[in-house]
Order: sequence, then structure tokens, then C-alpha cells
Amino acid sequence: MSSPVRSSPLALTVLALLHNRPLHPYGIQRLIKEWGKEQVVNVGQRASLYRTIDRLNAAGLIAVRQTERGSQYPERTVYEVTGAGREAARTWLREMLAAPKREFPEFPAALSNMMLLPPAELLDVLDERLRALEKDLAGLDASLGEEEGMGLPRVTMLETEYLRAVTAAETGWVRSVVDDLRSGRLTWSREMLAAFDSGAR
Repeated sequence: MSSPVRSSPLALTVLALLHNRPLHPYGIQRLIKEWGKEQVVNVGQRASLYRTIDRLNAAGLIAVRQTERGSQYPERTVYEVTGAGREAARTWLREMLAAPKREFPEFPAALSNMMLLPPAELLDVLDERLRALEKDLAGLDASLGEEEGMGLPRVTMLETEYLRAVTAAETGWVRSVVDDLRSGRLTWSREMLAAFDSGAR
């Protein structure tokens, strides 16, 4: 077995799906979308899924079960999880659940530099973000309603519950900043920032 593969949301999801049954990469990708996991796992590029499968296979966490050949589709390699893969999935899952990880998403980085825009322009772009967040929130509410209507156990809906809570919190915060910008309670100018910069030296 080669050096240990690094954990990632996509690698964990591949191992978790293979816990249920052997699958080929297309089947893994289809289940990720069918089960709504693309909300929490980036599978926008199919190549990233194949790279992850190759790394898991090289590390001995998954293995080739068989190769399917059919007239209607190209040759497909079916993978299954190994004993080492089951242990790795449990270890990664415990670590990801227990320890908050410092992540560096784009939005806080943009906020830390927002004074490059004048207040009126920032109001416009945050208003646009607020509308997108409200749309996302409505979509998550609809997803939760559908999942509850299907009688799914709550444990299968926790990721959607979490996304809904985080999106609701961000929506409320962005709305408060938009309100402060609109009312003038939050404002700045180049002169104000220059004065602060010279005073800090």
C-alpha cells in the first residue's frame, strides 16, 4: 500500500457510498447528485472524482471488484471499499465531526477588503447576495419539506438542516449590514480611512 491518502469531503463521500454496495465512478457521481450531496461535496469537475478514486485505490482504501463490459456503454470499472477503507472512513468522519477546522472561504476574505468599494457600491453587491441567499434558503426549506414528506429518518437530513441553519444565519447578518448601509449607520470614505491609517503609524 502507498502513503496514506489525505482526507477530504469527496474522498469520505466516495468511501461512504461504497459502504452500501460496489459502484463504478458514474454510479458514484449519480448517487451524489440524487442524494443531494453536491450541496456539501464539490463534484463540479468529473476529473476530481476520478482523481480521488485513483488515490483511494492506490492507497488500498478501495479495490477493483470487476470490470463491466456492455454494448450500450464503455467499459466500466466497479470498485468496492476495503477493510482499510472502512476504518479510514470512520477515522475521517470522527475527526471532521469533532474538531472545527480553520477554513478560508471567499466571503470573509472579501469582507476584510470591502473598503475598496464605496458604500453605495457595496450596498448594491450585498443586496444582490441577500437575494441569492433568500433564494437558497427557500430551496433548502423546500428540500427539507420534501425529505420529511418522504418519511426519511432525521439522520439523513442533518446536512440539509445544517446548511439551512448556516444560510439563515448569514442571511440575517447580511440583511443587517444592508440595512446599516442603506440608513447610513455604516459608512466610510477614503479620507476617513486615510486618517485612520496615518493615526495608526
